[in-house]
Amino acid sequence: MAKAGKRFPLLIYEYTLSKWYPATLTLSIFLFILWWFQPSYLKTPPKNDLQEYVFLFMSGIALIMTIFIFVMRKSAYVRPYKKYLRLSTPFLKLNISYKRIIKTRATEMSTLFLSSKLSNWQRESMAYLLRKTALVVDLNAFPMPLPILRFFLSPFFFKDKTPHFVFLVEDWMRFSTEMESFRSGGDIVAKKEKGDINSILSAISRDK
Repeated sequence: MAKAGKRFPLLIYEYTLSKWYPATLTLSIFLFILWWFQPSYLKTPPKNDLQEYVFLFMSGIALIMTIFIFVMRKSAYVRPYKKYLRLSTPFLKLNISYKRIIKTRATEMSTLFLSSKLSNWQRESMAYLLRKTALVVDLNAFPMPLPILRFFLSPFFFKDKTPHFVFLVEDWMRFSTEMESFRSGGDIVAKKEKGDINSILSAISRDK
């Protein structure tokens, strides 16, 4: 099994989906109330079971969507491995070889995505995230065709058409450090910990 670093949740998904699931839960409750009280406001009784339970069925669908969205909030992440970087979203799992990576740099989201070029809806929904710092990973080539990536990923993964990914995570400094550690050999952290342990054992031996 490949040695792995920490999972870093992608804020694009976490923040967006955290706004959606309260809305779908509210819709589910509202539809259930309509079904519960429909005998009192319908002038004529339902002609069949389909009409009688349509609101209950729709409420159930909305509840399933709520559970799915709630669970999916944390399922989108980026994670360094020994030989590649794993990008995982609800509909796409992708391994990005370190051989493809040219360089990385930290940049503010507001610099990458100018508000003047965003739609009103994007500016309002992304206002909080545009103030954060993202890690841009420049590549020598995309791991799959760009149209396919754009279909499965948020547009905020790409600042333009050049080969790269924009990763917005909460602790971008730790993410960058872990990824560079694996890129340069993958054992930097392990060696440091081993050296610390050896130093402690040596000190104990000298005391004896």
